[in-house]
Amino acid sequence: MKVDIDMGATKGAASAMLDLEELLATRLLVQGNSGSGKSHLLRRLLEQSAPWVQQVIIDPEGDFVTLAEKFGHVVVDAARTETELTRIAGRIRQHRVSVVLSLEGLDVEQQMRAAAAFLGGMFDADRDFWYPVLVVVDEAQMFAPAVGGEVSDEARKLSLGAMTNLMCRGRKRGLAGVIATQRLAKLAKNVAAEASNFLMGRTFLDIDMARAADLLGMERRQAEQFRDLARGCFIALGPALSRRPLPITIGTVETLARSTSPKLTPLPDAPLDAQDLIFTPGPEEARPVVRRPAPPPPTPTADILAQLSKPRIEVEAPPQTLFPDIDEAERDALINGVMVELLSDPDASFRTVAVLYQDFLVRCRIRRVPGESLALPAFKRRLAVARVGLDQDTAASETWQQALTLSESLTDDIQGVFLVLAQAAVTNAPCPSDLTLARIYGSHSSSRARRLLTYFEERGLLVVRLDFRNNRVVALPDLNCETAPGDPNGPDDLAEDRPAAE
Repeated sequence: MKVDIDMGATKGAASAMLDLEELLATRLLVQGNSGSGKSHLLRRLLEQSAPWVQQVIIDPEGDFVTLAEKFGHVVVDAARTETELTRIAGRIRQHRVSVVLSLEGLDVEQQMRAAAAFLGGMFDADRDFWYPVLVVVDEAQMFAPAVGGEVSDEARKLSLGAMTNLMCRGRKRGLAGVIATQRLAKLAKNVAAEASNFLMGRTFLDIDMARAADLLGMERRQAEQFRDLARGCFIALGPALSRRPLPITIGTVETLARSTSPKLTPLPDAPLDAQDLIFTPGPEEARPVVRRPAPPPPTPTADILAQLSKPRIEVEAPPQTLFPDIDEAERDALINGVMVELLSDPDASFRTVAVLYQDFLVRCRIRRVPGESLALPAFKRRLAVARVGLDQDTAASETWQQALTLSESLTDDIQGVFLVLAQAAVTNAPCPSDLTLARIYGSHSSSRARRLLTYFEERGLLVVRLDFRNNRVVALPDLNCETAPGDPNGPDDLAEDRPAAE
């Protein structure tokens, strides 16, 4: 079905039409300095296409929440856990609801993590729910930065990976990315290069004008025109807009943003007692003045030398404890028992590490485990090993110790998946199914499990192949062993069998 939406007027006063169905297949990039009218353009696009397609807006400043009153969008406050946002995103795709993800009130790193979790949930939706969705990301340079900034590398990788999936692989899943940025130089090139439609607004820096001209296929000497564009005027190019660069002026909108550009307002008349208003504290400001005591006089040099010349006082040895030393073997046995009890819960695989760690500490106190509690990194390591469920002979083997060493190069959240594959290879057990690997990772998505196998293979940790019956075999070259054939589409082996501790 062909749907043309009116974006405004061209230079000749003709309507500037945008082919919505073509936009869903080819994506859109909007660029313009602050005040050039990017948000106004996005609002016009959203309002005109609202009756025709599901919309999801990643809104860093909360400007687009006003769409809820006029067009029925649901506002999702991003002040939630990443797991909650991922699950909400999956239900949004299932029920085809237009939403605004409001990131207002979060710092930059929290916004990046929240957007990554939300986009990841939409990307990982089941194939049955791959309906077309217009995904609009305002201030995209925050979520796909070209270089690292003040945020952590982990948050940057999560956010950049989610934006790359949206623009590079989202089309087959029905996700059509519309990204807006103040500066092309700040936006990751692999994200910007995936757009086939462009709306370039006013910009002043030479590097941004040059990149805009290159994207539009214009000569460098024509790039100067981007400085002369008025607010709300853009140069359009792309299969959904125009086959040649076309100046357009964006039309009016029905809703307003909560924040607007500053306007000059007359100053108030100066009151006669202006000085009293400024220098006299109000009643709520009245506080007793606390004077700092004067600093003590400096110690004479003779006193300092006398103190240094005094003999050092011998410190008495601490008294012998009345309690016996902690038996490390007994302590490890108690901790392993707590891990078995913790993982016996059917929902343990889908609970966050933070929740499991708190539950673990409570159980340790109940069982009176002696010594200091395990730190969080040590707990994550023990949790990954405990989920494997090895017998003592295999756990003590040199091959398994080498597998543990290899797993240390991976992040905490995927060590368990690698160790399960290594355990199957060491014991020559059938290769775990996708559902089993997804449970170990803490997800219900089989596609995510397959992506983890691809990630391990790209790092050279394992090799995946299929036999003539389409059963999967995973070989670990560093360990010189491989799993027995296993059905990748088989049931979840952990649904009934609970893992035991090492």
